[in-house]
Amino acid sequence: MEAKLKTTLFSIFFVFLLSSGFAKQLEYQSLVLGPLPKPPIHKPDLAWSESETLTLPKTAETDSKTTLTVRLEHRDALAFNATPEELFHLRLERDTVRVKTLTAMATGAHGKNFSSSVISGLSHGSGEYFTRLGVGTPPKYVYMVLDTGSDIVWIQCTPCRKCYSQADPVFDPANSQSFAGVSCESPLCRKLDVSGCNQRRLCLYQVSYGDGSFTAGEFSTETLTFRGRKIGRVALGCGHDNEGLFVGAAGLLGLGRGNLSFPSQAGRRFGRKFSYCLVDRTSSTSKPSSVVFGDSAVSESAVFTPMLRNPRLDTFYYVELTGISVGGRRVPNITDSLFKLDAAGNGGVIIDSGTSVTRLTQPAYVALRDAFRAGAAELKHSPGFSLFDTCYDLMDKTEVKVPAIVMHFGGGADVSLPATNYLVPVDSNSTFCFAFAGTTSGLSIIGNIQQQGFRVEFDDAASRIWFSPRGCA
Repeated sequence: MEAKLKTTLFSIFFVFLLSSGFAKQLEYQSLVLGPLPKPPIHKPDLAWSESETLTLPKTAETDSKTTLTVRLEHRDALAFNATPEELFHLRLERDTVRVKTLTAMATGAHGKNFSSSVISGLSHGSGEYFTRLGVGTPPKYVYMVLDTGSDIVWIQCTPCRKCYSQADPVFDPANSQSFAGVSCESPLCRKLDVSGCNQRRLCLYQVSYGDGSFTAGEFSTETLTFRGRKIGRVALGCGHDNEGLFVGAAGLLGLGRGNLSFPSQAGRRFGRKFSYCLVDRTSSTSKPSSVVFGDSAVSESAVFTPMLRNPRLDTFYYVELTGISVGGRRVPNITDSLFKLDAAGNGGVIIDSGTSVTRLTQPAYVALRDAFRAGAAELKHSPGFSLFDTCYDLMDKTEVKVPAIVMHFGGGADVSLPATNYLVPVDSNSTFCFAFAGTTSGLSIIGNIQQQGFRVEFDDAASRIWFSPRGCA
C-alpha cells in the first residue's frame, strides 16, 4: 500500500513538472571553438580616399547626404610584439579600471571646478575601437578612439607641454585654416561640466580618467573629415597637456548622449542617429566593423527597446533589462527589480562599446552563472581565470553544445546571443570562460563581447535602441 502511494505521488509530481514547464528540455546551441586572435603584423591602414566606398549591409537604404559610414578597428590592431594571451590580459585589466570609472560617474563622483578632475567614462583614456579621420583644413589624418561612455571630442595639439606617443604627427592648429578658439562667453564653453579661461579669454577644458590619465588645453571648433565628407565647426578639445596610456591614438571621438558628443553636435545632419556593428575578433570573417552616422540597416528581425534617461547623468545610454533566459527558461531569480534606475539616478543598465565583459549586479550574475553551469554540466571544468569564475577545459574538441542565452529588454525586445558572445577563449590551451561577471555596484553594463555581430542603433530622436542580428553581414 505504501509503495503504491509513493508511486502515485511521484506520478502526480511528474505530471506537475511537465505541466509547469520545469521538465522542459533545455535549448542548446553549437559553439565552434576558435583560438584567441593573433596580434597584427602590420599597422592597419584606415585612410580612405574620397572615391573609396565602405559597403553597407545589403538591407540598408541610405542617402549619402544624410549618412556617414566609417570603418572601426579594435585597439589591439595597434599593439605589436604581444602574444594573444598578453593582449587578452591587458583587455581584462582595462575592463576592470573602466568599470570602476563608469561606476564613479554614475554615482556622481566628478569634479566641481576646473582645478579638479572631470571623470570620463574612458578608462586608460581608451575605448576598445578606433577609426581614422581627418582633422583640420587641409585634413591631417589620425587615429581616433570612438567611445559611447564619453562625450568630449579631443585631440593632442602642439605646442605640447607634455604629449604621449602617438602613431601620427601631433596636430598643429596653426597649420589649419578652419581652427578657431572658443571664447569664455560662448554657449559652447558653458556646456562643459568644468571650464576655465586663459589670459586671452579663450575657453579651457580638462578631462581626467579613472587611472589618473588626463587631457587639458584649449576648447575650440574644427573641421573633421570622414572619407572625404567634411563636418565643420565641431567643438573639440585641443590638448596641450596629455598624459596616460592612450595606445597610439591621437585623441577621442566621444559618442555619448551628452550635448557635446559628436552624435549630439552632428545631430541635425544625421537625424540624431548612429549605429555600429562589432565583428567578433576571433572570427575568420574579412568583414570589418563599422559605425554609421544617420540611417543604417535595420533588418526585419531587428527589435528595439526604449532608452531611459538618468536625471543625474546624460552621457550613458540606459535601457531596461527585465530578465534573462538560459536554455529556453527564464532564470527565476533574475527580475527587473535588480536593474531598476531609480529617481535619484542610482542603479540601471547601460550599453557601452568600451566595456568588454558584461557586468550584472551580483545577485543577477550568480543566478545566471548557476543556471549556465547546470546546463553545461557535461563540459569539463577548469580553474577560474582573472575576473571569470566559470571556465572549461575544451582541449581536443572542435565543437560543443552550450545552453542558449536570451536577454530580455523592455518593450518586448528579446536578444538571443550567439554562443561566441558568452563562452570565449582566454588562452592558447583551449580554456574557455563564461564572459559575464558580477558587480557589487548598482550599475549593470552590457559590454561589447555580448554585442558582437549585432548592429546596435542608437536613435536619440525616437529615444530607442535597435538590435539587428547578423548586422555586420
